[in-house]
Amino acid sequence: MLQIDLKGKKAFIAGVGDDQGFGWAIAKALAEAGAEIIIGTWTPILKIFTSSLKAGKFDSARRLCDGSLLQFSKIYPLDASFDFPDQVPQEVRENKRYKDVGGYTISEVANEVAKDFGKIDILVHSLANAPEVKNSLLETSRQGYLAAMSSSSYSLISLVSHFGPHMQTGGSILSLTYLASQYVIPGYGGGMSSSKAALESDTRTLAWEAGRKWNLRVNAISAGPLGSRAAKAIGFIERMIDYSLSNAPLKKDLKAKEVGQTAAFLLSPLASAITGATLYVDNGLNTMGIAVDSPTLAKGD
Repeated sequence: MLQIDLKGKKAFIAGVGDDQGFGWAIAKALAEAGAEIIIGTWTPILKIFTSSLKAGKFDSARRLCDGSLLQFSKIYPLDASFDFPDQVPQEVRENKRYKDVGGYTISEVANEVAKDFGKIDILVHSLANAPEVKNSLLETSRQGYLAAMSSSSYSLISLVSHFGPHMQTGGSILSLTYLASQYVIPGYGGGMSSSKAALESDTRTLAWEAGRKWNLRVNAISAGPLGSRAAKAIGFIERMIDYSLSNAPLKKDLKAKEVGQTAAFLLSPLASAITGATLYVDNGLNTMGIAVDSPTLAKGD
């Protein structure tokens, strides 16, 4: 029987901070396939995440098919807004959530992972942040827009640049995007739609550059709406889920597990000829040209 076999593979997942998001689901799917899981957690929430993990708050979500618990070989602090230590502003260094934590820039984490584990096989970018996400694009400041692009889009370029030399030939890289990269989603602001568009464009270019330089594959998953903690920051995720239920070809809730399983396929040798692609995992919502629940369609002749 054809199976996803990642035994002996090492995966680094950037952006796991709780047990609800796509990053966690991907980590779990990769672990089910036999991969060793290493993660990077946003520095300000590192203590909360590790404390919750140790206290057993995630034990139910950690349960794998064989009854064992999902294990993380190591958890690194990671702030993907910074590539090198000298780029970190003094006020960030002195912040109480950063003060006693070192080595959280992308270059430092990549070097530490290489030192601790040697070459890895899989790299996952599950990062997105926009300080002004609730602002319309017209009301987004230059600072807010650039912050969104830095954290949500350029961070992929930096991760590939710094981890690429520490990845096995034939390795695979994956990021997560959203339909707002291609279509207008009112309310998804602060530069996030621009960041996702850039992420998909960069996926194609990085597939070429990292493919020719290190023989690495680079793909993206465009996932449908999920009621995770991170998604709730935009303020209307429940309405987006309802919209999908009303208009997507498959009338069902999207499960994080479905994105995790697709990621496991794309990151495995089964997808060895797929690179530069954005694969939709959204119950088919991306295929629809109009909203079938629109009041306009309900009007009589």
